[in-house]
Amino acid sequence: MKIFKSINIPSNYKNAVLAIGNFDGLHNGHKKVFHEAKRLANKRKLKFGILTFDPLPVMYFNKKIKNFRINNDKQKEEQIKKLGVDFLINQKFNYDFSRKSSYFFIKKIIKKKINPKFLFVSNNFKFGHNRQGNVFQLRSSGESLGFKLVITKPFKYKKKIVSSTLIRNLLMSGKLDLTNKLLGRNWSINGHVKKGKRVGKKLGFPTCNIDIKNYILAKPGVYGVKVRIKNSKKLINGIANLGYRPTFGGKDVILEVNLFNIKRNLYKKELTVYFQKFVRNEKKFKNKDQLIKQIFKDIQIAKNSFKNKVILWLKKI
Repeated sequence: MKIFKSINIPSNYKNAVLAIGNFDGLHNGHKKVFHEAKRLANKRKLKFGILTFDPLPVMYFNKKIKNFRINNDKQKEEQIKKLGVDFLINQKFNYDFSRKSSYFFIKKIIKKKINPKFLFVSNNFKFGHNRQGNVFQLRSSGESLGFKLVITKPFKYKKKIVSSTLIRNLLMSGKLDLTNKLLGRNWSINGHVKKGKRVGKKLGFPTCNIDIKNYILAKPGVYGVKVRIKNSKKLINGIANLGYRPTFGGKDVILEVNLFNIKRNLYKKELTVYFQKFVRNEKKFKNKDQLIKQIFKDIQIAKNSFKNKVILWLKKI
């Protein structure tokens, strides 16, 4: 898959099938769009590409929003590649881009710069300054500019549209099993191990501490996890606490991961943490002894969850 950091793409990537969207999380709803677009591209013998934006427009316009992303940019690119996409345009979303009118977006960006044969968007797609553009404008413009608009029917689960907003709400509610089902894989956080206060080590459970950065804050609590170290194919069982560490007066969100049967120092290593089981809510304990006793119970619950196979990626929906 070829990756472009702007809309200035070579001519051999034009006249393609193009899907536009934020595609945060690459859930089953997104995959449905991708599968239909890829099928059309294969039928017409055209390339299939994606136009997405960095940062997400909602995060650009709302600077106070921090914990929002379902996946980071690296994961997003890897997941898009696995769906058979030929090229990805990761357009920088900044002040100048946000001021472009819907007319400019259609004529100067879509038509002049990318020039697709077919354009896939969701039925609520808005674009241009103040979100003035919509699918009706796109469809009428496409008829005169030479591209055909395709709007796929939304993917539903129990009569609810599967969307990134739904996934975020499920994660914040602790409904991890349903989250993973609608993602088609285990939700994961990717990051580097940073120095901590060694509280876990003093308790007898050393942890790898990871800053979750812009990831959505799933329900604070304890999770059964599987972990992959960068450049390794092995998955390591473990238990993680995602939250504020109230027993020790913590105020910042941190992901602490205790890996089973691993003694090596993983400081600065890049880890991907796959969330397998929501074990319990985060709580404040009266003392360290109570916490240690509970950790042993949590570990046993987590170990029981590992009987179920972790799903790193599921193409079918």
